[in-house]
Amino acid sequence: MFQTWENRSTLRALERYFEFDRLGTGWKTEILAGVTTFLSMAYIVFVNPAILRDAGMPVGAVTAATCLSAAFASILMGAYARHPIALAPGMGLNAYFTYSVVQGMHIPWQAALGAVFLSGVLFLILTLAGIRQAIYDAIPRELYAAVSGGMGLFIAFIGLRNAGVVVANPATLVAMGNLADPKTALALSGLLIMVALQAWGWRSAMLVGIALTAALSYLLGLSEWQPGTANPGEIAATAFQLDLGAILNRGLLEIVLVFFFVDLFDNMGTLVAVTRKAGLIDERGGVPRLNRILTCDAIATITGSLAGTSTVVSYIESAAGVAAGGRSGVTAIVTGMLFAASLFLAPLAGSIPAAATAPALIVVGGLMMSALAGAAWDDPLTAIPAFLTLIGIPLTFSIANGLALGLTAYVLLAIAGGRFRKVPWLVYLLAALFLLRFTYLGRGH
Repeated sequence: MFQTWENRSTLRALERYFEFDRLGTGWKTEILAGVTTFLSMAYIVFVNPAILRDAGMPVGAVTAATCLSAAFASILMGAYARHPIALAPGMGLNAYFTYSVVQGMHIPWQAALGAVFLSGVLFLILTLAGIRQAIYDAIPRELYAAVSGGMGLFIAFIGLRNAGVVVANPATLVAMGNLADPKTALALSGLLIMVALQAWGWRSAMLVGIALTAALSYLLGLSEWQPGTANPGEIAATAFQLDLGAILNRGLLEIVLVFFFVDLFDNMGTLVAVTRKAGLIDERGGVPRLNRILTCDAIATITGSLAGTSTVVSYIESAAGVAAGGRSGVTAIVTGMLFAASLFLAPLAGSIPAAATAPALIVVGGLMMSALAGAAWDDPLTAIPAFLTLIGIPLTFSIANGLALGLTAYVLLAIAGGRFRKVPWLVYLLAALFLLRFTYLGRGH
């Protein structure tokens, strides 16, 4: 009887800490919401290793790092910031890590992890110093929307390429691939499955789509089933392998800043969307415990880089858990616990064919385009910079180039249009740095 009373006392203390009464929620609702969020974003367990594999990173180790970093970050967010926001390695940033930094700039993945680590440290310092909010307020909202949309196009383009729908062409740069190719046809079938399941309201549409497409690939003999064995020790191949010296010696501050700014944009966009949907915005329009949220995000990126994965960010899929009734940090904690349990799925990741993960990239890219609705497209002084950002990211195969084009164009057009007084000094500073960058790149060519 004493033990029962003690357990009830502990539960009541937890309910008070997570403010169940004020939020109008309960344990059953929070647990179901956490499961819903996990099912909505569990695809990252397979998709993130598929992308970082192209950077030369071992799949088993990256899968373990993905699960552990998502588990730690989500539990930290739930326990410390007490918000229903789950985190995991970010889509878009993992593509930038692999295709722009490692492949495009020929930077070893160990050095790229070092850049991710430094961006997290920078994020943490600026958050603790209160400068983080000033940077957020200085950047035009249209560029936030454009970066998100441009990352969506970037990810979708990679998915179409991996599926064989888009191929290289010496005359036109790109062209339509052979849709009759069995693997391409399978990828398109997987895309159809995922979208159809989403239309029917399946929270786990992408995860189920990946599984079904992979199963079809094995049944049709298009890929071989070669799962490994569960070995959490595989993470040693990427854990603490980051090379800070290489990134500092090369002087590649730009890489650090791009990881920082894209994480900044992505985090704030997700934060506002999820907390507004959950009704957690206070009477002044602010987000409760904002600094705690940002601190969790920064720590998540630092620990993720130490584990061996690209930048860890807040996930918009957290809105699925909110829609299921999640209001407190318990939702995020449950999601994190499920990510920890999914560590045993690591042996399967290496056997997932590209035809199964490519459709997920296309779907995620399409969903990210919804952010463009927040831009003022009827004002040319903000619409053109946003457009240059949007189109510059996929066409130059670099988030850094798109962001630099958009921000520089915004400042130049503001000066030309007589709105230069409305531009914060911090934006002028950033634009000047980007102009120096373009000058440097021009001389390099």
